[in-house]
Amino acid sequence: MGAETFYLAIVVILFMLAVADLVVGVSNDAVNFLISALGSKAAPYWLVMITASVGVMVGAIFSSGMMEVARKSIFNPDMFVFSEVMLIFLAVMLTDIILLDLFNTFGLPTSTTVSVVFELLGASVAIAAIKVSLSDDLALHLGDFINTEKALAIVGGILLSVVVAFVIGALVQYVARLLFSFGYERYNRWFGPIWGGLSISAITFFILLEGLEGSSIMTPERSLWVAEHTGTIMTYSLAGWTLLLFILHEAIKLNPLKVVVVMGTFALALAFAGNDLVNFIGVPLAGLRSYQEYVATGADPSQLTMTVLLEKVHTPTIYLLVAGLIMVLTLWFSKKARSVTETSINLSRQDSGYERFGATGFSRVLVRNAIRLGQGIAMVTPGPVKRFWNSRFDRATAIPYPKGQEPAFDLVRASVNLLVSSVLIASATSLKLPLSTTYVTFMVAMATSLSDGAWGRESAVYRVTGVVSVIGGWFVTALVAFTITFVFALLLHWQGHLMVALLSGLTFFSVVKSRLLHRKRQHKEELSREGGLAERINGSSDVFEACVSNIQDFVDKASGIYRANVEMLAKADRVELKRLYEQVADYDIQTKSLKNRIPETVARLADYAPTVSQHYVQMVDYLREITHSLEYIVQPSFEHINNNHRPLIAEQVEDLERLSQNVCSFFEEIREILLSQSFHRMSLLFDNRDQILLLLKELRESQVHRIKEDLVNTRNSVLYFNLLSESKNFVVYSLNLLKAERDFVMSKNV
Repeated sequence: MGAETFYLAIVVILFMLAVADLVVGVSNDAVNFLISALGSKAAPYWLVMITASVGVMVGAIFSSGMMEVARKSIFNPDMFVFSEVMLIFLAVMLTDIILLDLFNTFGLPTSTTVSVVFELLGASVAIAAIKVSLSDDLALHLGDFINTEKALAIVGGILLSVVVAFVIGALVQYVARLLFSFGYERYNRWFGPIWGGLSISAITFFILLEGLEGSSIMTPERSLWVAEHTGTIMTYSLAGWTLLLFILHEAIKLNPLKVVVVMGTFALALAFAGNDLVNFIGVPLAGLRSYQEYVATGADPSQLTMTVLLEKVHTPTIYLLVAGLIMVLTLWFSKKARSVTETSINLSRQDSGYERFGATGFSRVLVRNAIRLGQGIAMVTPGPVKRFWNSRFDRATAIPYPKGQEPAFDLVRASVNLLVSSVLIASATSLKLPLSTTYVTFMVAMATSLSDGAWGRESAVYRVTGVVSVIGGWFVTALVAFTITFVFALLLHWQGHLMVALLSGLTFFSVVKSRLLHRKRQHKEELSREGGLAERINGSSDVFEACVSNIQDFVDKASGIYRANVEMLAKADRVELKRLYEQVADYDIQTKSLKNRIPETVARLADYAPTVSQHYVQMVDYLREITHSLEYIVQPSFEHINNNHRPLIAEQVEDLERLSQNVCSFFEEIREILLSQSFHRMSLLFDNRDQILLLLKELRESQVHRIKEDLVNTRNSVLYFNLLSESKNFVVYSLNLLKAERDFVMSKNV
């Protein structure tokens, strides 16, 4: 392969990776501008998505001025030759795909800005280290190759933005809540239009006046005109928006805060695309410009110094349009984008409930000390001040929503999230600083939720753990991005042609593997929160009928799993036993979700007699115990065969098949009683239960005899006795479940 063909192939790969990077990048960053509108349910889903899509397209067109970051803000291109910068760019893009896709898979928001900054740093340091080690010039140092001042300014700005975003977000939310309270509808007539006018005017100033400075549409003449008329523009904007919002509220009762949220979503989507598009296509465009210079000069790739990257070059609008279109399509169709968005909404929602993250020692200590601090402040706060504060932060005054349709947080917090985030991001864009939109929006959302009292004692430790996990992931992003790109750059420099193919293949494999992993994780989360039994029971309009129907379904499948386990264990069929184990694991998630949702379901059973709820709780407890019994039956069976231990002997198989026939007959009788609701036939089941218990005693005695005769080993005996013990529990708990359902059904009419 000739040199020109080789580098053309790299350019093609760079643009292919750019498309993939746009997909994984937007999947991660969609949370930045969707969380507020979706979390507050300010508008229908389709309207939020259309608004965000338009914002992304407009922002992409206006992002030309940011493309310089990838070309010269991290390293000094005039210190590198063409062959070296192409390897740097390729290492960066390969790493970016792997890293961002990994974070998306686990539903964690991370910073595409931090990723690309530290990837550029890692790759350029690797190549620079090689150049220094091979150079005879003793005056040459590693720092000569890195744009240290600019790189430190970017990194420092990113870290500072975390603190600034949190502090400003908390303060603005506190003031907004004091103004509006949770019962903000009462103050919307006057405060709403004024707040909306201020918010939209601020967004207008920072997006249209500051954020677009240096973009492709802002010519020097237009910039000068805007600078001369800024005061006039802002005055008319404030007065016009305030008056318009007041008229709309009076005429059609349009909530001004909803207008702010929709407008803010557009502004933040625009700011995101304007600031972050460089993270996805800046490197490929720099690679293309380098290749064009190489072809134009015809110079030796190992001698052509990349001073061309120091020049200011206008990015063709067609590239920006195509990139914007890919981002919009990803926004609509990416399942990973929804996973990341759900994480941030979950951590900032107002109520308690399902918590994705657990508690840690650090979160417990932090929350414990925060409680003590709050109690100390309350003791020294004057009574009138406390009463006023409590009246403004009293959630009882909030607008009531139908059960199950509550937003994660209200419109006041949503408007603050969007206002503060868009202003901070647009300000950074105007200064040509690639601020992390993820860091800003996430920290603003966390600050406003904290200031709003969303982290109550029932959820604080879990929310703190989640926030610490996400922030910790940011530092991991920087370290991993630098390390992987450093290694990739070394490998590409060592064996260029071979490593281009191998590392590209590795990246493709990583994306495919992570997609499969994400699908499994998504399946488990759907089972836990929305899928399976939990969804059918909690989502039905007739909760009572749904409960009865799903108990019948569960009993059918449980007996089928028990019978199949005995058959597959006898055949030593590892594949089928694994399938059964995964099926039981799904039921474990579902029944755990049912138990966690008991308060929610009991609330929906309020129309029935009080005893109905008591019996429902009993049913769920027995369902959970039956699932545990199944798990303790199937898991040891699978592990025994999976570890290649000796299969059961013929006598044991025969005994277990006898037991399976009796248990399945027992469950068939349960099934018929459930279908016909003929609970008077339960006396027959007590006799069947006693026969099964006698059979279990007989089988235990037979196994003891086999042990004495040295016919079986220890592992065999442990498995066999475990199967007998859990079979007993399986039968007993199932009978108890039937009794609980009988009481549940009969109590309905009491």
